[in-house]
Amino acid sequence: MSGRARLALCAAAATLMATCALLPLVDPATWIFQAVFLVAVQTGVGALTRRVPLARPLTVATQALVTLMLLTLVFARQQAVAGIVPGPEAFQHFAALLQAGTDDVGRYSIPAPLSDGIRLMLVGGALVIGLAVDALAVTYRSAAPAGLPLLALYSVAAGLSGGGAAWLWFLLAAAGYLMLLLAEGRERLSQWGRIFGGSGGSGGAARASGPEPAGGAVAPVRTGRRIGAVALGVALAVPLALPSLDGGLLGGTGRGVGNGSGGGGTISAVNPLVSLRDSLNIDEDRTVITYRTNTAETQDLYLRIVSLDDFDGTAWKPSQRHIEDVPKTFPAPIGLSGQVKRASILTRISAADSYAQDWLPMPYPASKVDISGSWRYEPVGRTLVGDHGQNTRGVQYQVTSLMVQPTAAQLANAPEPSPAMKREFTKVPESLPSIVANTARKVTEGSANHYEQAVKLQDYFANSGNFRYDTQVQAGSGSAAIANFLKDKEGFCVHFSFAMASMARTLGIPARVAVGFTPGTPKANGSMAVGLRDAHAWPELYFEGVGWTRFEPTPSRGTVPAYTQTNTPGNDNPVVPKPSASASAAPSAVPSASESCSTQMRKLQACPSESSGAAIVGQDDDWPWSKILWLTPAGLLILGLPLLPMLWRLRTRAVRLGGHGRTEADVAAYTLGAWLEVTDTAWDYGIAPEESQTPRKAAERIVGLGKFDPEASAAVHRLAAAVELVLYAPHPRPVAGLANDARHIEQALWTSASRPARLRALLAPRSAVRVIWAASTAWIALETRLSARRDSLLRRPSSQNN
Repeated sequence: MSGRARLALCAAAATLMATCALLPLVDPATWIFQAVFLVAVQTGVGALTRRVPLARPLTVATQALVTLMLLTLVFARQQAVAGIVPGPEAFQHFAALLQAGTDDVGRYSIPAPLSDGIRLMLVGGALVIGLAVDALAVTYRSAAPAGLPLLALYSVAAGLSGGGAAWLWFLLAAAGYLMLLLAEGRERLSQWGRIFGGSGGSGGAARASGPEPAGGAVAPVRTGRRIGAVALGVALAVPLALPSLDGGLLGGTGRGVGNGSGGGGTISAVNPLVSLRDSLNIDEDRTVITYRTNTAETQDLYLRIVSLDDFDGTAWKPSQRHIEDVPKTFPAPIGLSGQVKRASILTRISAADSYAQDWLPMPYPASKVDISGSWRYEPVGRTLVGDHGQNTRGVQYQVTSLMVQPTAAQLANAPEPSPAMKREFTKVPESLPSIVANTARKVTEGSANHYEQAVKLQDYFANSGNFRYDTQVQAGSGSAAIANFLKDKEGFCVHFSFAMASMARTLGIPARVAVGFTPGTPKANGSMAVGLRDAHAWPELYFEGVGWTRFEPTPSRGTVPAYTQTNTPGNDNPVVPKPSASASAAPSAVPSASESCSTQMRKLQACPSESSGAAIVGQDDDWPWSKILWLTPAGLLILGLPLLPMLWRLRTRAVRLGGHGRTEADVAAYTLGAWLEVTDTAWDYGIAPEESQTPRKAAERIVGLGKFDPEASAAVHRLAAAVELVLYAPHPRPVAGLANDARHIEQALWTSASRPARLRALLAPRSAVRVIWAASTAWIALETRLSARRDSLLRRPSSQNN
């Protein structure tokens, strides 16, 4: 293999090794097979154009053009001319896919589903980086700057994914870059007149004069490898010895979930509101959760994800809490007395494959959860959070919860909360603008208790305050955002819930903000479908004897609780939902996916649909048999490609040393085949054949370089003598034991070789290049025959005319 060909392969390998850092970002990771194939084709095109040769800019332009055509074939075949030539429609399709991919990246948490847009971004990005690396390292012979695009690719992946396996992706990317540098250094050194290789290398001229002296040409390569190994070790070890810096490029994403088992671990401040506004503003809704429950009263069945109870003046976020193993039965809700009516309900929930959230959506307050996977329990918020990368993608679980229905009198007569409760949940930052507390006192003026204050606050936001619901308003949770909201009087659920919770705290009412989903939309089959647009935030206020209680200040969103709608605090008979067979079977008034999906969206395959992962527990899922049938042979082919040289050698050895040569008719072919097998085996172990040498000289060279024992040396010379008889004797006769001698020589080479040389001789035998030579010879012969036939056809008419 030439130095430039080796450099091209190393450039492609370095690109793919750095691309592996993107694997944790999406699920499934099948896109990597497509990237490997396309990068291989791109590299092959570059090798062919450099062999022509073309000018350097033309080489890069040709690779870029072929890359564009490959992307068109894979992603925009229907919009292209002849399925491969991109036109205006193809470029419009690319733009739409990239826009969809950008939206999906901002919408989903890691790992995101492998949509067409995200797949184009991943595969296209790998090809762009591969083209840049190949152009810099191979075409322009400058491997060092090729590290910049590799670093850009790795940095994007590391900055997004993080996680415990980040060191592995760094190791792969760094090893690929160092391999590229070593390949370039070796190729440059070879231009001085010698190819630097080990004692088992294939430098024909060097071997003709015997083994290289110790510490000779191989020293620079060994030194480079040692330097690379030390550099990798330092890069991995030094960060462990230095103080950690939060937010660094190589730092984790900070999921905040404690590791380990048992009762240890904490959950840190993670804000789950990052994508809430985006979910409310999507063009078309997407079902993310489907559930069934045994109560027909689902208007109060909010699916709560997490509570935000820490307000530091900059953001509302969950406090850092102690987490523990999920108990079989949760303890009784804090503050809930036995006098408050309740109903126990059972809900079976299924999350879609496209919904990946660290927190588990559940009705509040849950008393028991049946779920598989790695989950932890946070007792203060009564929430479940994924551990060790666990999320909600495609999970199915069952929740037993309480439907708590207090009366207005119970809430109005609630005693003061404990000092610890007030100390933690009525704390407001000093930076809170005075307009918040002043407005709270003004709105609740004349109230006799905290319950009446809470109801007046809810009515102020939902009705009397003339607030306007608008999801286009910029979200914000800080003090200034709340003040601006009270002045401008427009916002969405984040503003309403944050403002009411902050105002309740200024009045001495313990308050926090819950984040989750409204009950969703009933479907004809009795289930409930929850979409992205059902994402919601609402305040929870604490009343001693009742516990944490939901309020709904956001107009036109959710349902106002029944215990806040009465004007007669003495009413002790609220309606308590009773268990029933299923939820309401009323059909959804929302247009179906097929009705609301435009023609252009259908072309982009972006129409919303119910994921198979969102099906109700107990229903049969459709197995993607077509994908399995396609991926299985593709995976076997990819796994089998590296083994093809080994399989070819095994087959060739069996044919050459098979049961032939027993008669005088085929003794020559058999003897020469056995000798060719010996020379090829020696070639596989680094002893390149010398075609100009006689069999006797070749045998002496193999014995000397192979350091054979007397028995193996005798076997080589017997084979050489048999070959001489075939070449020079008038009537050669069969010689017994040639196959055994050939196998004995193979064993001697195996014994004397090092472990890396054995592995290379087995998996990447040098003699396999004969396949390429045979193909080239066959191609030349075919061209010769076609040319002769064409010439004869051209001469025939002229001879007829004469």
